[in-house]
Formats: sequence, C-alpha cells, structure tokens
Amino acid sequence: MNKDYNLEKRKYIIGGFIALLVVVYLVRLFNLQVTDDKYKESAVSNAFLKRVIYPARGLMYDRNGRLLVFNQPAYDVMLIPKDVGKSFDTIGLCKVLNITKEQFEQKWAEMKDPRRNPGYSAYTPQKLISHLSQEDYGRLQEKLYLFPGFFVQKRTIRQYSSPAAANILGNIREVSAADVEKDKYYRSGDYTGDLGVEKSYEVDLRGQKGVEILMKDALGRIKGKYDDGKQDEPPTSGKNLTLAIDMDLQEYGERLMAGKIGAIVAIEPRTGEILCLVTSPNYDPSLLVGKDRGKNYAALARDPYKPLYDRAIQGAYPPGSTFKPSQGLIFLQEGVVTTSTQYPCYHGYINKLRVGCHGHGSPIALKPALQTSCNAYFCWGFKNMIDKRGTTPSRQFEKWKDYIVQMGYGYKLGVDLPGESRGFIPNSEFYSSSFRGANWSANSIISVSIGQGEVLATPIQIANLCATIANRGYFYTPHVVKEVKGGKIDDAYRVKHQPKINREYYNDVAEGMRMAVLGGTCRGANLPGVEVAGKTGTAQNPHGRDHSVFMGFAPYTNPRIAVAVYVENAGFGATYGVPIGSLIMEKYLNGDISSARKGIEERMLNSNTIIASGVKKH
Repeated sequence: MNKDYNLEKRKYIIGGFIALLVVVYLVRLFNLQVTDDKYKESAVSNAFLKRVIYPARGLMYDRNGRLLVFNQPAYDVMLIPKDVGKSFDTIGLCKVLNITKEQFEQKWAEMKDPRRNPGYSAYTPQKLISHLSQEDYGRLQEKLYLFPGFFVQKRTIRQYSSPAAANILGNIREVSAADVEKDKYYRSGDYTGDLGVEKSYEVDLRGQKGVEILMKDALGRIKGKYDDGKQDEPPTSGKNLTLAIDMDLQEYGERLMAGKIGAIVAIEPRTGEILCLVTSPNYDPSLLVGKDRGKNYAALARDPYKPLYDRAIQGAYPPGSTFKPSQGLIFLQEGVVTTSTQYPCYHGYINKLRVGCHGHGSPIALKPALQTSCNAYFCWGFKNMIDKRGTTPSRQFEKWKDYIVQMGYGYKLGVDLPGESRGFIPNSEFYSSSFRGANWSANSIISVSIGQGEVLATPIQIANLCATIANRGYFYTPHVVKEVKGGKIDDAYRVKHQPKINREYYNDVAEGMRMAVLGGTCRGANLPGVEVAGKTGTAQNPHGRDHSVFMGFAPYTNPRIAVAVYVENAGFGATYGVPIGSLIMEKYLNGDISSARKGIEERMLNSNTIIASGVKKH
C-alpha cells in the first residue's frame, strides 16, 4: 500500500502548530507570573495597602547644644488611582481641600504625567496634594469615608528655632525625576535636602523608610493591620548632627552685616571648625517650608541682592592686602628676603611703572611693611622672585603659584557645603596666552603681588590663610559639621595640611600682623585684655567703590578664632572690615562687647553700605 505523503506532511504541520501554541502559552504564562507585575499588583492592591512610614529627619544642634532644626507634622493627600471611583464627588472633595476644580484637575494631570512622575502606576499610592494645613487635614479626616481610594499620609517638615543661618542649614524640597533616577531610595513625592547641610548630609539625615501593611475588604475599605503588624517594617530615624557653628555668634554676625553686601567667616584654627559663616543679604529659612516654598524660592531667586548666593564660599573677590602675608611667607622661604631686607617706597613702587602707596617710613622691612600695608615692599619682593636671573619668569611664577595653592587658594578647600567656588589663581600658561607669546615679566603682572589683578579668593580661603598663620604653619579643611551621632565625620576633615614653609617664617609674619594692630592699619582691632593680630585690605573694584577687607586672629598665642570679613563697596579695610572683625572676635572670646566699644558696635549695626553698591532693588 502506498503512503499518503500529503497526509504525512499535514501531520507534522499540525504537530508543529500545536507545539507553537504550547510555547506561546508557556511564554505568556511565564510573563504573567514572573516578569509582568500588573496582575500581581492588581491582586495585591485588592487585598492589601502598603503604606510608607516616613522616618523622622535628623535634628541639628549648634556646638553649644542649642536646637537649630527640628520637625513638625505635615500631611499629604494620597490616592490609589485604581480604587478611586469613576464618579466620585470632585466638587465635594475640592470644597474639603479648599481648592478649585481647575487646581484639582491640574494636580491630577501632573500626577499622571510620566515626565513629572516617572514610574506612575494606577495600583500604587500616588501623591495628589502636599502640605495640608491642620484645618484642612481635620476637615478631610471627617469626610474621608466619602472618597474611596483616598487617604492621608503623615510625614514631617522642617522647623527652625532662629531666622538665621539659612545658607548653612539649607532646606528640603520635593525630589525631581532626576533624583528618583539617580537614587532608588526615592519615589515621586519624597523630599530631599536642597542647599546647605541638608544637601551635604542628606544620606545621614534622611533615615530609612518603614512599611505598614494594611488589609482591605472587597469594597476597598481598610480592615486593620495584616498579621497583627508582624510583617510591618518600622522606619529608622535620621542621624542627628552637631554643627561646629556657634549660633549666637552667627546671629550676631548677621546683625552686623545687615544693610551690607558681603560675608564673615570665623574658624577655630586648631580644628578647622567653622564658628560662623555669614553671607549678606540673607533670608529666613522658614520661607522655604510648606506650600509657599515654590513662590518664595522664585522671589528670592529674582531678588537683585541675590540672597541665595552664599558669598562666604561662592563669592570670588580680589583679596587685596590680606594677600600680602602669603607673599611675605613665600619671599622668606625662597630666600628672596630676610626679615632685615629693606625696599624703598617713594609713595609707591616706581620701576618703569608706578603702584601707589600711602605715606610711611622708607626704606622698609617685612614686619613694618605688614604693619603699614606697604605696596612697594611686596611689589619689589615679587619682582626679585619672578625676574630672578638664570631662570625664566614662567618657571618662577609656577613656583610662586605652587606655594599659593598649598596655602588653600586657587582650588576648592573642600568645605562640607555645596556650591563652593575655587576662586582663581592664574598660571604661567594663562599669562603666556594673554600676552600672545610675547615676553612678560614681573612688571607685566605686578598687581598680583598685592592681591589685585587676576587673583580672586573666597572669604573662606582668606579666613583659612589667617587660621594657618594663627597655627604657625598648618590648617585643617574648614567644616561646619562637628559630629554625626551614630556616624562619623569624613576623614578629610581630620587631615593636617602643612604648606612647605618653615614655621619660623610664620612667626615673623604673625609678628608683623600683631604690629599692625598695635600701631598700624588695624589699630581699630585692639581689644582690651586680648592680643589680636590682623591685616587690612582695601580691594580695588573696577565696578565701583573699593571693598573693605580684614582678616585677624586672637589670642596671639594659643589662638581660638581666626576671622575674615569682606564688605563690598565699603571703602578702606579699616572702615568696616576691621571693626566688624574685631567685634566678632570680642563677642566670641568674651561673650559680650565692652562698654568702651559699644559706640563702634552701634555704628556697625546701624550702618548701610548697600547704597554704595549701585544695586537697585526692584
């Protein structure tokens, strides 16, 4: 009997088709059970509600144990879109929440927008409205049963014990899509640190979320905890921080800088701990809390005085004559001068060009040059170093720059706050490019020697140089956090930095700065019973009136505070920089201002130099 080959082929085709169906079925079954969470989410969400329990954010204290930042309750309106009835009373809910229907529809659209809310799912809790007032919360709780699928999520927001130190403390904001993408800890609607310590120490402060599992009935109503709460995961509170800041000193500094543009930085030299970090103008940190945060932030960002700009660590200024001590150290280390080397000053440096100076004795040596802030001395020292025979200006300038960088200029110091500026210290390539390959010499860039020209420094870099001189040759990276409870401070803040300059030369420079207070440009910094050393600066400003600058430390032996003051458009260093710096030192060391200096305090508290800045508000 002959075989029917067509039938034989049909058998294989039918068998192959059945096998394909089985494979498709198995693949689909695998997707449903393993890779596709849709039905799993649906089943779970029908029976359970997993509610996130947010941890208490870590508290902040100052160095004396004063509470600075704590938490207060806040309430968010949450919903599970799948459980919300299609015909729920929208108008009624809007009345309860005290919003318009248009506002509700806008928030609903934003919640479902994948650009604003990545990972949106109708089966998981979503945030509709944040920061309910106590009144709205109470009203909603009474009528929540009328709105299936909606519930209230309790969390905490920040509260401040003082209107000061906003630039240090920072604030918290709602996470962006980029935050969620970067860190899987977050989900849409969470909060994260924004600016200041809140941002730098976010991981320590935020803690760990918990989860509460609740059972639901067939109508979606909460029936209680699943398994008597045994499967719940409790939250872990964030770590508390002790800041190095003395809040009383911070508040005092902000009062002194009221009506002025600039900064104050005070450092404890032996540790690098920042005692106060004032930027002016500033703002009340409570403005960036609650439902008006966005509106207030926009207003601060538009303010022409730039209160969000932290001038203490971000402002890059010409350091002026506060740069001269660094020059003296370099000249001594390089053997360009000794303490007895004298240079002429004929009311300035005169050598094919002229850099002016005020009247004082001539010729002059290093210590009296620091005492009187002689421009000519440092111009001559710089010329003799850069134009040294047997080498090139480029090579010598690189050697000069290396010393300056070791002292903390030209790069970020690494303070534990976001947004620090590096300032600017040029290198030889910068000048070779600027002069287009033509020969250049010390005279070409002579203003650098007195802290002018292309040199730019931040107030914290100036304060750090002062702390290095106070320590007679070393510094610790400045930092605002003293202790993380249950954690540790970064080891970078425990490393001693020592510029390659002999200790004896720091003693010489410190003595010159002490002479400046006893009978030189810093006489106004003399404090009763306290030996102070200091250096003034009057930084030339091409855009208007000169800036008033001062750096100083006290006591002269075993220093406890090093301070830098920078007041924009305020004239001579002795006019504002010196009195403000001396008041900060006196306040910290003595706790109060002596009666003999109350007049100086009153003048600084009530003076206004913003007028001279040329900035017109609104």
